[in-house]
Amino acid sequence: MPYSAIPSPHNIKVLARDYLHDVDLSPIDDAWELITEVHSGKMHFSGESYLVHVLEVGSTLASMHLDLDTVLAGMLHGVLKEGVTIEDLRARFGENVAVIVDGSTKINKVQYSSKLVNQAENVRKMLLAIASDIRVLLVKLVDRLQDMFLLERVERDRQLEIAHETMDLYAPLASRLGIDWIKRELEDYSFKYLHPVEYADLAAKLESSLVERQEYVDEVISILEEKLGEAGIKPIRIIGRPKHLYSIYKKLIAQNIPLERVYDKVAFRIIVDSVRECYESLGIIHADWAPVPGRIKDFISVPKANNYQSMHTTVVGPRDHFIEIQIRTEQMDRIAQEGVAAHWAYKEGQKASDRDARLFKELKNLVKSLQEVEDPREFLDSVKGELYDPDVYALTPAGDVKEFPRGSCPIDFAYAIHTEVGDHCVGAKVNGRLVQLKYQLTNGDIVEIVTSPTQTPRRGWLNLVKTSKAKARIRSWLRREEKEEALRLGREICEREIRLHDTSLKKMIKSGHIRLLLKELRCNSLEDMLVKVGTGGITVQSLVRALEPPELAREKEAKAAGAMQPDEVAAAFLSQHSSGGEGAKEGISIDGIEGMLVKVSQCCSPVPGDAIVGFITHGRGVSVHKTDCPNLQSTDPNRWIDVTWSGLDSKHYRVGLYIRAENRRGIFAEISSAISADNANLSEISAHTTPEDIADLRLVLEVENLDHLQRIMQHLRQMEHVISVRRT
Repeated sequence: MPYSAIPSPHNIKVLARDYLHDVDLSPIDDAWELITEVHSGKMHFSGESYLVHVLEVGSTLASMHLDLDTVLAGMLHGVLKEGVTIEDLRARFGENVAVIVDGSTKINKVQYSSKLVNQAENVRKMLLAIASDIRVLLVKLVDRLQDMFLLERVERDRQLEIAHETMDLYAPLASRLGIDWIKRELEDYSFKYLHPVEYADLAAKLESSLVERQEYVDEVISILEEKLGEAGIKPIRIIGRPKHLYSIYKKLIAQNIPLERVYDKVAFRIIVDSVRECYESLGIIHADWAPVPGRIKDFISVPKANNYQSMHTTVVGPRDHFIEIQIRTEQMDRIAQEGVAAHWAYKEGQKASDRDARLFKELKNLVKSLQEVEDPREFLDSVKGELYDPDVYALTPAGDVKEFPRGSCPIDFAYAIHTEVGDHCVGAKVNGRLVQLKYQLTNGDIVEIVTSPTQTPRRGWLNLVKTSKAKARIRSWLRREEKEEALRLGREICEREIRLHDTSLKKMIKSGHIRLLLKELRCNSLEDMLVKVGTGGITVQSLVRALEPPELAREKEAKAAGAMQPDEVAAAFLSQHSSGGEGAKEGISIDGIEGMLVKVSQCCSPVPGDAIVGFITHGRGVSVHKTDCPNLQSTDPNRWIDVTWSGLDSKHYRVGLYIRAENRRGIFAEISSAISADNANLSEISAHTTPEDIADLRLVLEVENLDHLQRIMQHLRQMEHVISVRRT
């Protein structure tokens, strides 16, 4: 868009005056005054003047006939990063403008631990702002579109970063709003920078066939006009336009075919006067050209979630080429191109239509479904997953349409209705027939979900569902259940150990002594401590040591040493045991000396490969511990002695494992077989099931060394129904 040498908002006011009748446009000049004050001399990341950039954003929003607040917010979208406050904006331009500008501004004052976390928090902030005011997204989309026009001016790494974000986030959001022209532009520009070789090759091939393609377009339009005219239908217009490059590229990849075999490179659009003529036109076209089975879609009677309405068909046209034809009214066409902006809810005091209200509700539900996802990578993956281009349209018995990616199952449908319905889903009726939960939904299915109050999500469901909403809800429930189980187990352990000290958790909380215990164990709260104890993050030995007064610990240590000095203890010990004892038998060498009595400690059960230290006990030889054993850390270092593993060829060592798994038929046998396959002996096993149908197993294995143990644990963790595996 050309500007004079000195940028000014004149073009924005000309565009706005064309449709904002009887509206005071002086705030545009006020906004320009503030912009020139804070952005003068500043550059856009592309190297262009930032003033020109904001004028382009404002002009594009005005050309879309959006309300004055949105145009002003587009012009002002960068001022908060230059020191202007929300209060300043609110005072000068009103609450709406301040909210939109704040929602479209990235978080830049908070330092996050990683770039991934920073990106996730910015996306989270934007989605929350969109849920309260959809105009935030309109400003962000136009801002990003202007960025894409100038992307060739930045370095390659920056191009890839912006193009990836645009393809994964902004183009799908434009599609969700139904703004087709922005979606196409964003996808094609992203494609250009993500796959430059493929983009250039495809563009060149399409350009070389331009004349031939135009001749074909003219031929098809002529035939359509003739056939429709004979039936008394006079179309407002018939358009034949090339599909945008990225849509053709997706078809090449999906079908693994060369460009020459993509026959529907051109999409034809027939605009008629009424809905009745849409259906009549479809019948006339099918009477002359055979339709391709499965490619007829009626989005007029069942609109998409973004309010898109049109009749789609693919037919075998002249010269046996496949051609795609869309049939719709003038109003439908405007909505298809401009989406929510075609009937803007805030413009000139108009109220939102029922369809607009439904679209805004869908966006709010999207944000709500993502609020519980804390992990930044999982959050971003969930956002991308929720912004899929739907392939399947299924209906509730009441006729409400739900959209899904290909391969979705009844569990996805259940969670699309409500989280409670998904959590308690036990089956489904599809078109009146009972189906399994692994059934894959198809277009037009009428789905009725069967629930049970005793049913809860299963880990195996994660392998069935396709929608991010369903995955997030299932993971959230599983994490909550695991935390509650850890909390229960931790409380039992703590109550048991605390009772041995003639007190209770309740008494410690009342007296305030619990704060000392939390400080000693480095926990933020009582719940934090109980969960860590329940999951093994805090060992029982650490808990006992924290509960024991320092004076009592020193007294016990002195008694254990027999009131002898450390050197005397060692000397007495060495004099009591001669060479040829049990040391070699255990496969442990003590500081180069043979014949010393050795006992592998049962509190940490070290195995060959673990870093170990010996502790000289009183009259019971050397107790061998892992170097990080909590019990060892509480002893006198003067009584530690260097030990090493030796003579390991035929030795086996006992080690404990704690396994959590789904309680299903044959799970014990599967685990035993996996251990046996790794040449380990299972010497002890105990198990119980929880009310949540989880199996808790405690095993004692005989292994050769640490590598052997780690290999077994890895194989157990890879089993489909195993939840967690850890040493005890």
